[in-house]
Amino acid sequence: MQAAEKLFVERGYGAVTVKDIAKEAGIHHASLYHHIPDGKAALFVEVATRNMKRHHEGIQQAIAGADTLREQLQGIASWLLSEAPVDVVRFSKSDLPAIAQATDQATADKIASLMHESTLLPMTHVLHMAQAKGEIDHPHLGNMAGAVFSAIEGLHSIPDQYLVSSRQAMANQIIDVFIKGMQAD
Repeated sequence: MQAAEKLFVERGYGAVTVKDIAKEAGIHHASLYHHIPDGKAALFVEVATRNMKRHHEGIQQAIAGADTLREQLQGIASWLLSEAPVDVVRFSKSDLPAIAQATDQATADKIASLMHESTLLPMTHVLHMAQAKGEIDHPHLGNMAGAVFSAIEGLHSIPDQYLVSSRQAMANQIIDVFIKGMQAD
């Protein structure tokens, strides 16, 4: 599972073969079929489900451990930066269509829904709670959650030699800009 997750996260579903997974796991590829009799697609679904559940738990813990909107978003950012990037664009444009073709559309839709529930909905909920308290005001909080999520995830792509501060410090700056832009008048 760990070998498959590492490769699927790095390369995406279509670029990973069963032989690649077996090599990463240090076993013969024929042996892998014993462990995953339903094939690569079933393994991807299991890995993606496990990954999204882990994200959901980590994000929920980050939210629970903070009092203010800023602290909650910084906790979410810290969690996202501690994990491999989700790469929503590749996942949506490449992995999910490939899974729909390899299995069925309902399976791809289930994974897409789990991704949304695990990453964007908790952040959207935090923004709605802040809006209910009068701290921020914006008509499209789901869009704002997606923008904050994407901006933070994008920090993974900056090569280390171009970092002028830590990724967390950069995430904190992004969060401050978003909060300021959504502050109630």
